Amino acid sequence: MHIIILLLVLTNVVASHSSISIIKTLPGFPGNLPFKLETGYIGVGDLDNEQLFYYFIESERSPEDDPLMLWLIGGPGCSALSALVYEIGPLSFNYKKSRDFPTFVLNPYSWTKVANIIFLDAPVGSGFSYAKSWQGFNMTDTISAAQTYSFLRKWLSNHPKFLKNQLYIAGDSYSGKIVPMIVQEISDGIDARIEPIMNLKGYVLGNPVTDDNKDKNSRIQFAYLKALITHEIYESAKTYCKGEYTNVDPNNGLCKLYLQNVTECTQNLDIANILEPGCSMYASPKPKLLTWDRSILMEQDFPDFLLSPAQPPASWCRVYNYYYSYEWANDKTVQRALGVREGTIKDWARCNQSILYTEDVPSSLYYHRNLIKRGYRVLIYSGDLDMAVPYVGTETWIKSLNLTVESGWQPWSVEGQVAGYWMQYAEGIYSLTYATGGGHTAPEYKPKECLAMISRWLALYPL
Repeated sequence: MHIIILLLVLTNVVASHSSISIIKTLPGFPGNLPFKLETGYIGVGDLDNEQLFYYFIESERSPEDDPLMLWLIGGPGCSALSALVYEIGPLSFNYKKSRDFPTFVLNPYSWTKVANIIFLDAPVGSGFSYAKSWQGFNMTDTISAAQTYSFLRKWLSNHPKFLKNQLYIAGDSYSGKIVPMIVQEISDGIDARIEPIMNLKGYVLGNPVTDDNKDKNSRIQFAYLKALITHEIYESAKTYCKGEYTNVDPNNGLCKLYLQNVTECTQNLDIANILEPGCSMYASPKPKLLTWDRSILMEQDFPDFLLSPAQPPASWCRVYNYYYSYEWANDKTVQRALGVREGTIKDWARCNQSILYTEDVPSSLYYHRNLIKRGYRVLIYSGDLDMAVPYVGTETWIKSLNLTVESGWQPWSVEGQVAGYWMQYAEGIYSLTYATGGGHTAPEYKPKECLAMISRWLALYPL
């Protein structure tokens, strides 16, 4: 009797540790999925209090030979489903035929053509990830990185056949801070011989937040280089603000005056891609904000504030595409199909604006510098039309690493058309490839080009 009770207890412990579902069909997609999709939860933290939800899609080419990629999205607080259906996953919403309920088409430019990808809802509060107690929802950069490392260790223990695959940690936007921290954790774990030993080869960052203040400060220079403001406005702002545009001295009247000019010139643009329509998600127009302080910069980062939006308006704007994910992911039939635990979340949001998150690491530059001696391969790409995390700020911190230029600035092309520009740095066996093209984030705007980019880079070819 005691043995039976013990076995039941152990079974419950294992169940709380992780759960796995193999998904063969999904609402909105006709027939069986033509790729292998697995979803599940893995518990992390004390007593597995935090339950991280993931989508795993095997490579459509050769799961045994292709790299394994852990993909994190930004926010913090955005769902991995957003990356899966809007950026690099094998499914896209069928915007032309989704009338009564969102339907899918296959994405011919999915990165699962060349890699096995784990799309992770992290940190807790993102997507379908949840905590068993309210304390678990209090997140920081440091806790998020540590829990993601714990997740990956447990996931690989549950999937030992992927231990031999080359491993890359990847992500975009705010995960530009978190990914280098996770890579550091993995590297330290390898040195300490912590099981399972991971075959880590490098990391990939798209449109990456690196130093929040410096990234946002670079928006003024970006605006000038893109002819959004005049030379006089740029030089005056630079002179009177002394290069500090996000934490402005309230008594510096001249600085505030020129930043007001900048705001008037840029506030109606789509910050994710300055050439696309700027759209409001609100029923009535918001009042014009004529300051260039931190609040206006933060408010533009994620325009889709509404948790349960109505049908998208007739006139097109890219942010209206996000309506489909709200309708689909909040459907109970969909959640049952995905293996989502009933009652664990109230409303799914593409980006959870109410997440309890403290940014305790102001810059990830320290981790980039520290990882150079590890000899990893690094790919960093920026959207050259992205004003949220401008390429000029990214270029500046890459140059501060003082690496040797191995291949100079040059165009890279897809089907005979220039897709962007790239260069390569090196330091011993460490290499860093930097590329440009698209908006925020690049694969959403340039899917074909970004698949070519990652395919070439993973195959060790020049872009």
